[in-house]
Amino acid sequence: MVINPKKKTANIILLVSSFIIVSLILWNTNSFFKKFKEEERLKMEIWATAQSELLQSSEDRDLGNLHVKIFQNNTSTPMILVNKDGSIKINNMPDNTPEDTVFLRKRIKRFGAENTPVSIDYNGEHLATLYYGNSEVLNKLKYYPIALLLIIFLFGAVIFFFFKTNKASEQNKLWAGMAKETAHQIGTPLTSLLGWNELLKSEKINPEITKEIEKDISRLETITERFSKIGSSPKLDSRDIVGETHQAYEYLKLRSSKLVSFSFDSKVDELPVLLNPSLYNWTIENLVKNGIDAMRGKGNIAIEINPSGNYVNITVSDTGHGIPKSDFQTIFNPGFTSKKRGWGLGLSLVKRIVEEYHDGKIKVLSSNKGGTVMQISLKVNT
Repeated sequence: MVINPKKKTANIILLVSSFIIVSLILWNTNSFFKKFKEEERLKMEIWATAQSELLQSSEDRDLGNLHVKIFQNNTSTPMILVNKDGSIKINNMPDNTPEDTVFLRKRIKRFGAENTPVSIDYNGEHLATLYYGNSEVLNKLKYYPIALLLIIFLFGAVIFFFFKTNKASEQNKLWAGMAKETAHQIGTPLTSLLGWNELLKSEKINPEITKEIEKDISRLETITERFSKIGSSPKLDSRDIVGETHQAYEYLKLRSSKLVSFSFDSKVDELPVLLNPSLYNWTIENLVKNGIDAMRGKGNIAIEINPSGNYVNITVSDTGHGIPKSDFQTIFNPGFTSKKRGWGLGLSLVKRIVEEYHDGKIKVLSSNKGGTVMQISLKVNT
């Protein structure tokens, strides 16, 4: 995919601009936090000065109105005052604050870590030490950058997933349109082939020839039907999963190299599952062909059917080179392929057919250098 240079430049400018804006917001918030903290420190020092005069005053009424105003207005900063005799007074702390010394000592240690304690002195004599913590506003401001970054991250994630989903939807429409157009284009020569085959029959050609032509025409009709169903909701009927799987198995066995050994095993004789036979057979065909490619045209292919509660598991095993564990999920992505030539659409279509159309699950059950086991799980139609 070629990226437009102008679009690339615009993306870089947008990224750099976003980084600069976020950096300026964080810097401004940090500056405001420091300034607010300095003002809070100044307020505590003024309170401490008023407190030193209070401790030297015999009665509260001896205080001036300014001192009273200072004490009354300081209602937001939590404080612990430790007098020189060891007595402790608390201010602006919750009413349910424990009065035990252990708790208060822990809180004093915490306040000391948040802010440098203020020594209250009067005429050179040490009277008390004031420990104070950050006010509620300051604590909220401290976590504001984290909240801002989280909001930016969530907003970016929403935009990313929106565009990703929109792009995936457009790709799905494109592939569906191409599939339907392919089915339409195949339809015209297919009708012509049907006519020519009937004409050959009337010319008394060897019946084996016309019979083989009919098989190929039937195959083309199946392929056309498969492509026509891409992008639309297929009709599901109750079908015997054992019979449908065995039918796909027999078809692939007859048309594969003699160097490939096939085996089929089912733990039950019959089991009803809601299926679209054409799409299900396509799924088995894709898995088997991938297995044959992994074995480079020589090895063993095994198909097994095992009921498991309300589900039935269909496994397709090969003796190929295996799949790296890191690719267990990636192999189902559109465009992923380990082949030199290929579109990487086979397993992507398989996943869509199984999970979206049949409400089932498909996964790599196991894989190593000795081979790979793919498992399809479908709900039993009880």
